[in-house]
Amino acid sequence: MSKQTKILLAEDEEDLRFALAQGLELAGHDVVEFDNASDVREFVSRHLDGILISDIRLGADDGMELMRQVHELDDALPVILITGHGDVPLAVEAMRNGAYDFLEKPFPVVQLVGIVSKALEKRRLVLENRALRQELAEESALEGRLVGQSPYMQRLRAEIMALADTNADILIKGETGSGKEMVARALHEEGRRADKPFVALNCGGLPADIIESELFGHIQGAFTGASTKRIGKLEHANGGTVFLDEIETMPLDLQVKLLRVIEERVVEPLGTNKQIPLDIRFIAATKTDLAEAGRQGRFRPDLYYRLNVVTLEVPPLRERKSDIPDLFNFLAKGARSRYRKEIPDLTASLLDRLLHYDWPGNVRELRNAADRFVLGLPLGLNDEQDQNDQGGHETLADRVGAYEKRLIEEALRANDGSRTETAEALGVGRKTLYEKMKKFDIE
Repeated sequence: MSKQTKILLAEDEEDLRFALAQGLELAGHDVVEFDNASDVREFVSRHLDGILISDIRLGADDGMELMRQVHELDDALPVILITGHGDVPLAVEAMRNGAYDFLEKPFPVVQLVGIVSKALEKRRLVLENRALRQELAEESALEGRLVGQSPYMQRLRAEIMALADTNADILIKGETGSGKEMVARALHEEGRRADKPFVALNCGGLPADIIESELFGHIQGAFTGASTKRIGKLEHANGGTVFLDEIETMPLDLQVKLLRVIEERVVEPLGTNKQIPLDIRFIAATKTDLAEAGRQGRFRPDLYYRLNVVTLEVPPLRERKSDIPDLFNFLAKGARSRYRKEIPDLTASLLDRLLHYDWPGNVRELRNAADRFVLGLPLGLNDEQDQNDQGGHETLADRVGAYEKRLIEEALRANDGSRTETAEALGVGRKTLYEKMKKFDIE
């Protein structure tokens, strides 16, 4: 029995309390003694690894009331009641109200020890289940959304967790289909704004003649056709997050107005001079080099520098190929749920093909391939299938070696070529890493 596990013993009769505590300690339990109810309440929490034993008559206090108050804090905490002969009907009522068990005085300590052992086992299972649910919740919230254990993805998830609960505006860089919107949603849902709106806008998908009205809103009569008032996306997102995807496609004149909104946190609907205060976090995403676009006059440098305070890089799939097996399996499970079809067996030949392909469409293309795989269709990759399928004739050692080489190359890139940091990330010694780099001809 762990010494962190506590038996809370509330008994106002000193001799009985001493005898019970001694018996429980001889059985290996750690006992904390109380002679009143108020001190017990200070000790109880949902994280308490232990149980409560209380006399139903606790001096001036009421053991039944103590149990009720304890169960308000944690209704899964086992409470064992000690009763006098006249209190048995009351104890039976307490059992109906959630008591774990009761003992009528006098009773042998060994009987209490047996009940305590069962109650502690129940408490242990409750705490383990809570911890598991919390772990699964955290995994589903982030690891279940951004799948992969490559150094790139581990670092990206760590950066998201560090930034999620801040108000910092963020620029996300990554190729088409790499998962920039998934990163933006993770930043929103892991932070303090999670219960507020998340408004995603594709700056390249809005017609130029309505994008200003979409963003800022307008009043009735602001322009021809404005027959009613419209709340803009920025005002609608107040308190939450605005995600501006493909921000490099936003017209230059609108970039000026967006810069003002970001800096002043106010918006003016079209047709009015009224300023509406905004509490918004801006997350922008781009697949191009905005600094270069600024030099070419296609993007305002002042907006770029305002957005570039905090930047997250989403790696392309070809740079984290070790994540492909887990990610493909995850996407296939999603396709199974949507199409109500079983997932076929993933052969070694097909896995080789997935690992050899460069995935120009990144995760989006992999999702399409997973859908087609579950539907029993060709993967639809822009490759030479016969050439890629020849991996099925490789030996197991060849396949393992190729996979190991990719892992090392990814770790080296993720750690800027540092062999010491790469060895630590992979959990191997530096000598082992050097030998494998030589074996696989990795520069």
